[in-house]
Amino acid sequence: MGTGLKIGDLEARVPVIQGGMGVGISLSRLAGSVAANGGIGIISTAQIGWREPDFYQNPFEANYRAMKKELAAAREIANGGIVGFNIMVATQRYEEYVKTAVEAGADVIISGAGLPVDLPKYTEGSNVKIAPVVSSLKSYTVLCRMWERKYKRYPDFVVIEGPKAGGHLGFSAEELDTLTPESYDQVILSIISKNKEYEEKAGRDIPVIVAGGIFDGEDMKHALSLGADGVQVATRFVTTEECDAAPAYKEAYIKAKKEDICIVKSPVGMPGRAIHNVFIDKAKKEKCRIKHCYHCITTCDPAKIPYCITQALVNAAEGNLDEALLFCGENAYRCDKIEKVKDIMEEFARAAQKR
Repeated sequence: MGTGLKIGDLEARVPVIQGGMGVGISLSRLAGSVAANGGIGIISTAQIGWREPDFYQNPFEANYRAMKKELAAAREIANGGIVGFNIMVATQRYEEYVKTAVEAGADVIISGAGLPVDLPKYTEGSNVKIAPVVSSLKSYTVLCRMWERKYKRYPDFVVIEGPKAGGHLGFSAEELDTLTPESYDQVILSIISKNKEYEEKAGRDIPVIVAGGIFDGEDMKHALSLGADGVQVATRFVTTEECDAAPAYKEAYIKAKKEDICIVKSPVGMPGRAIHNVFIDKAKKEKCRIKHCYHCITTCDPAKIPYCITQALVNAAEGNLDEALLFCGENAYRCDKIEKVKDIMEEFARAAQKR
């Protein structure tokens, strides 16, 4: 068995996918650098065009334009490596985002925050590799049955995202309280087992990628020992020179202690993991006035939400931390210095060789 990751005709030298982080945290520089160092670089489409001059008036057009710019810029850095997008199913006009990614020439599209039921329809006729993000055996089975019935299609790979992930989580608050690493390993094993059936039906491999809480080579070795083909890593890449986030955002990770990392109720109705700060305290006490809707998530009701998540995440990307929601994974407190993508990728490459 090789140490890389094969997805159809794509091959990454190191079995690491860099997780998509929006708003503005994983853009061209980070994704391109991961791809150049043998992994798969992922750009988050979440409000990707916030720096475009017409974002306030035309958020969709600004985002589509920025997707094309960021992918082209990532390709310049990637040196022939694999780059693609993470597109949330809960995004308003999801179909247009997917079609824009295909037009831009993405190698892969990873899609979670809901089940990407019609992703095969929106990518039909292209060579883009598509993957759902799932958190349970049930969600994976339901999705595969739907793709099979509607499109006679199976995933090109699947990302299993566990409860230690950052940002919005595919678990209820109760599940987050009760799931243990051991019980979640059983979930991963059950999906890997079921996936073999779909591989037989598809007549090809469907690589399984484990995500959520993968921080170092040891975490990767554990995931691979369960039978995974690769891992998805996000938090570890935030504190790199190449990450697209503002220096203050990276500094917040480096300063964070274990007890600073908390579960918050996002305005879009899902639990999320973030670094505790003054903004979180303020949001609990008082409702922000929503001055403008940026049309981000389908589950958001501007009349009822305590604050605008787009604005809070843009503030984070720009380093305005006292007005920001600082999404992070459970291991953010383990980030203690600014690193280089190359060094992190070499660490994971060594771990992959020892499997």
